[in-house]
Formats: sequence, C-alpha cells, structure tokens
Amino acid sequence: MASRPFEGINILDFTWTATGPASVNPLAFFGATVIKVESRGRFDALRSLGPFKDGIPEPERSYSFAYTQAGKRLSITLNLSHPRGQEIIRKLVEWADIVADSYVTGTMERWGLDYENLKKLKPDIIMMRTCMHGHTGPLAKQPGQGFILTALSGVDSLISWPDRAPSGAYGPFTDYVVPQLNTISIIAALDYRRRTGKGQYIDQSQHEATLGLIAPLILDYTVNKRDITGHGNRQPNAAPHGIYRCQGQERWCAVAVFTDAEWESFCKVIGKPSLASDPKFNTLAKRKENEDALDRVVEEWTSQRPPEEVMKLMQSSGVAAGLVSNARDMAEDRQFKHYNFFENREHPVQKNIPFSHGPNFRLSDEEYELGRSNLLGEHNDYVYTSILGFSDEEFVNLVAEGVI
Repeated sequence: MASRPFEGINILDFTWTATGPASVNPLAFFGATVIKVESRGRFDALRSLGPFKDGIPEPERSYSFAYTQAGKRLSITLNLSHPRGQEIIRKLVEWADIVADSYVTGTMERWGLDYENLKKLKPDIIMMRTCMHGHTGPLAKQPGQGFILTALSGVDSLISWPDRAPSGAYGPFTDYVVPQLNTISIIAALDYRRRTGKGQYIDQSQHEATLGLIAPLILDYTVNKRDITGHGNRQPNAAPHGIYRCQGQERWCAVAVFTDAEWESFCKVIGKPSLASDPKFNTLAKRKENEDALDRVVEEWTSQRPPEEVMKLMQSSGVAAGLVSNARDMAEDRQFKHYNFFENREHPVQKNIPFSHGPNFRLSDEEYELGRSNLLGEHNDYVYTSILGFSDEEFVNLVAEGVI
C-alpha cells in the first residue's frame, strides 16, 4: 500500500485555538504525525470555550476544542519553564520536520525556540509561525485573536447598515481564512526542502493575510477616496438583493438579481411578469431608486413560502438564491451527507461527537484519516517512552518532578 502524501512528516505543534490547528489539520489528515504540546498550567484556550458536554465547563468537555482537533494528534503536557522541560523539547525538535506555533512574539523566544535556535538543533527545520501581526514591526508584540482581527481588517465595517454601528461577523472570521494560506505555505516549504535540502521560516501575519479579501475596497479608497462602508444586504450592482423573510419561524432566503434578464425571470417566478416593465423597476437604476418598495414586493411573495421552495423556484429560473441555513439545515444537508462531511467520533469523556469533519477537499487516490480531540496529556506515556526513548522509571520521575 502506497504511503499517504505526508506520511513520515513529523510536526511539533505549539498552536492553539483555531487558526494554528486548522493550518496543521490537512497534513494530519493525510499522514503527518503531529505532537500537540500543552501544559497543565496553560492548556489550549479553546478547551475553555463552550458549548460543553452536559453543560459542565471542563477542558475535556469542550465541543469547540473537539471540532478544531479533527486532524489526528498525539497530546503531551510539558512544563517548559522547568530546565528538564527545556532539554526534552529540544529532543522533540530534533525529531520534528516542522515546528508550528501561534503565540505572540517573545513566547517561543523565551524558551529558546526561535528559528535561529531551532536551526542549530536541526538545520533543515521548517518553522511556521502565525499570529496577529507577524513577528516584526511595531505591533509584533501585540496579542490578539480572531474577533479583534476581524475588526482590524475592515470586515466588521462591511457587515453593517448605514444607520447603525457595525454588527460584525459571527465568530472569528479570520480563523477560517488564514489557515488556507498557512497550509499552502507549509507544503511549499516541504517541497523547497525536498529540492534543496534547506529549511524555511514562515512568518504569517494574520492581519496582512486577511486584507487580501478586501483588496478591491482598499484599491477603491486609494484611487477614488471612497471609504469602506456597510450597506446592509444591498449591493450597488444588484436589485433586489437581500435576505427575505419566508414562511416559518425565523426562516429566510437570500435572493440576488443582477441583470435585466434575471429581473424578467424573477418577475415570472413570483407570478407578476408585467412588473418587469413597470417604470419604477424596469432598469437597475430604477430598481435601486425604489429599492424599499421593491423589497416589500419581494417579501410579500417569499413570506408565503418556505425558503426551500423559494430557493428552488429561483434557481431553476436562473436567479441566484439560497436559504439561510440554520444548524439543523447544515446537519441534514444532502451534499454534506454525500461527502460524509460530518462523522461521528467516540471520545472518552464526550462519548459520541457527532460533528467532527475531515478536510474541505478530497484527493482522488488517497483516503484521509479523521482523528478526535485528545485528553490533555493523553499520549505522554507513548511519546516520552516510545518516541523519545525514556525508561519507565525516568518517565515516572519526570512526572513526579513536575516536568511532565
């Protein structure tokens, strides 16, 4: 049986919360061996974020943590403030091909694990660092996380209405954008090492990476001095364009009409073909001018139908539409089920975790391996004795001394 793409690649993982683990997950899915490093005093912050199994806020019961750790990992605890901990982590660096961290500048340096020191231990090491502002410049030591980055990168300004304060994205939006770039960077570094025998230092500024999403808006300001503003659900080149109430409790559907041909199709779908030539709506400019009245017409029709029906009728007529999914919609989605996107995983504490998911892509000739979130330090025995070669007695002493 052929080896999987990243089989034989060892990753020492100091990342936490969402961006870092999601950056490493694709390699773990396809064969890389990942050792996640935490400590009893400072474990992954996501273990403290709910929802929790049975509503009990304990580190091993966090569904949020479980969701981000679907790439198979070995979990160890190590006290890096202890001199013996410093010795052990250097042995693990020699084992690793990649060291990944998502700490603010200064953390890895305090442990002597900056890139220059890592190279002394293993000259061809690849280091991937991902934090809010990167590790150079005046803001390098500023800590932060996805909610702050979503605001700093301008995304929150877009998700708003002209007469209201920004409402912001639900969740740390940047945590789901930056990992794609990080994973590609790691793979490129592995290819570079394969060809040249040299390692690589990857310094990923999450703030800088996210700006690529709104580059046209930045260009618009640079050239035309138009600032970023929110327009609610409206767009200058489309009408109707919005989220419309449908039949049922909190059920909605998005509808977007861009061209006159789509407008004619839309009018036929709602049973009002003559509306296409109405002087108030017969051009995009007129529809934008009378958009409040137009939205009332749309919602009068959508509110009498379930969103699934609205979506199907519009799409079949060439009009862009999509129901606003809730959690149940996504859990029961036919396309997700086709791909077996959500998989049940057994967990020692959480028992059955119904919504673990594999990679957001598939390889034609390779199967992925889905893991589950590990208990804190679950693989201490295996890593310290089987990988690092400590005797059982040494292992017990390290635990007694508070190193492990």
